[in-house]
Amino acid sequence: MKFKDMPYQRVDFEQVEKEMQGLMEAFDRAQSGEEQFAVHQKYYELTDQVGTQMTIAHIRFDVDTTDEFYSKEQDYYNEKRPILHNLMLAYENKLYESPYRAYLEEKIGAVAFKNMELARKSMDEKLIPLMQEENVLKTEYNKLIAGAKIAFEGKELNLSLLRPYLVHSDRNVRAAAYRKQSEFFAENAEKLDEIFDKLVKNRTAQAREMGYENYLELGYYRMRRNCYGREEVEAFRNQIKESFVPFAEKLHDRRRKRLGLDKLSYIDAAVYFREGNPAPFGTPEEILAAGQKMYHELSPETGEFYDFMMENELFDVLGRKTKRAGGYMTYMPVYNSPFVFANFNGTSGDVDVITHECGHAFQGYLSGRDPIREHSDITMETAEIHSMSMEFFTQDWMELFFGERAKDYIEMHLEDSAAFIPYGCMVDEFQHIVYENPEMTPEERHRAWLELEKVYRPHQDYGDDIFFAKGAFWQKQQHIYNSPFYYIDYSLAQICALQYKVKMDADFDGAWESYLKLCRLSASDFYTNMVREAGLTSPFEPGCVKNIVEKLEKYVK
Repeated sequence: MKFKDMPYQRVDFEQVEKEMQGLMEAFDRAQSGEEQFAVHQKYYELTDQVGTQMTIAHIRFDVDTTDEFYSKEQDYYNEKRPILHNLMLAYENKLYESPYRAYLEEKIGAVAFKNMELARKSMDEKLIPLMQEENVLKTEYNKLIAGAKIAFEGKELNLSLLRPYLVHSDRNVRAAAYRKQSEFFAENAEKLDEIFDKLVKNRTAQAREMGYENYLELGYYRMRRNCYGREEVEAFRNQIKESFVPFAEKLHDRRRKRLGLDKLSYIDAAVYFREGNPAPFGTPEEILAAGQKMYHELSPETGEFYDFMMENELFDVLGRKTKRAGGYMTYMPVYNSPFVFANFNGTSGDVDVITHECGHAFQGYLSGRDPIREHSDITMETAEIHSMSMEFFTQDWMELFFGERAKDYIEMHLEDSAAFIPYGCMVDEFQHIVYENPEMTPEERHRAWLELEKVYRPHQDYGDDIFFAKGAFWQKQQHIYNSPFYYIDYSLAQICALQYKVKMDADFDGAWESYLKLCRLSASDFYTNMVREAGLTSPFEPGCVKNIVEKLEKYVK
């Protein structure tokens, strides 16, 4: 079914509560594991219906954040979502404590039960008012960012539509665009600090209500870190500092020379060639059509998937002034339909949508066929392997988008992928500092960010920029406001994606079979087990980062 034709009806949570209570009573009456699993399949049906309606409303709000109807629906779900989470937790407690748990665990897997354990540690009915307040604060931030109105070269732009000027080949244009971006953030600095301060204190209050010292433990539970913890993450970040940061700095210096500069400035951060970055040619419709050709040639599975996406109009990629910034893939289980949301702006990022977000969507399309819903409930460090690796698997088709500059794009993409890893770790360490010290002032948070810049991105120079020079760059990173601790996942995944890059250059077919296997495994096993089963080295393994750097050196000589 086409997305525009999918019917929407506001979820009646009083009715949902009645149905959930009925399911729990039926579960208690069941006399065997088989009978309980039959009830559980009805639970799938109910949560699929509820989740699909909420997702449709969420997408339609993001498509136009000024839409009065869906704005009200967003407010409604901000209030009701914690209530739903609590109902689901009450039901999952029945599974977790079932006398037939051995049978149920055989059916839905050990990972599901470990995730239930983490859910029990991360949610309680008493948190509902705080969670509702948290949702309101996140929506306030997203509306603020989406509502940016930036006057530039006679046009009124939002942050997404300003992006092409930030990577313009003319350095003076870039400088002017960055000044405009900084002015927007500086004008809203007090509000940005206020929202984030409230979020930190709100999340800390939630943690303390649950008996934790601070939000770190609760945040890890909510991210379902089900096979590793803070020690492993810290050890990984240390590997990045020791082995990857020096490599990334070499890449930045290589880029500096290519640009003909004596010193890199922050306005050069996303520019790779003196004549400007390669940009895709053609209209958005032509880019989507080129994606269809690419995925048909890549594999039968990807061809079938992309046809489904196109036929059912499951892309919304045109940048518009009232559209939420950023991009994502989400999923509507009733229709087995992924959905890709993005903001095309004429840069290479448009093609990244067709590769990265479609990597997520392809895996969602595959895993949606699994009758065990828990197998689709992937953790983010796994999900991001699917997307980041697809960026590499599709590189033989970049001429479809960039023509003669395809090689430039491939070189830029590899450098950009590598340069991202230290940044992802920096965001993660920043959040650890913030939530371990929730009473920090906004100024102290900004100073902490600047100190981390010296460690992870020593080349970065903000000059006298009115906003970023004070250490506020992180406030444009939406994950920090919306999804605490969801960022190290990108760095972990990028290390795995780079392993696929090395593998596919040696044996493309073998690497693709490994990737398909990982996609199909979905969440049926723990992350650390699955990467090994797919033939990858876990990023947590000592020496993993050093080893991948040694293999990548040949690409940048």
